[in-house]
Amino acid sequence: MAIDPDLLDILACPDTHHAPLLLDEAKQTLTCTECKRVFPIRDGIPVLLLDEAVRS
Repeated sequence: MAIDPDLLDILACPDTHHAPLLLDEAKQTLTCTECKRVFPIRDGIPVLLLDEAVRS
């Protein structure tokens, strides 16, 4: 399931608060361009919880 590009434009890392997130549709993840945390996307919903993130 794809994420709406308009939604992706307004999402931000919950740690850095302003860094853009990079979408990897194949892995169903969003990666912060600043802190490099990788957030899962489950059933088309980004899970932007620091406890759920993995550092890349």
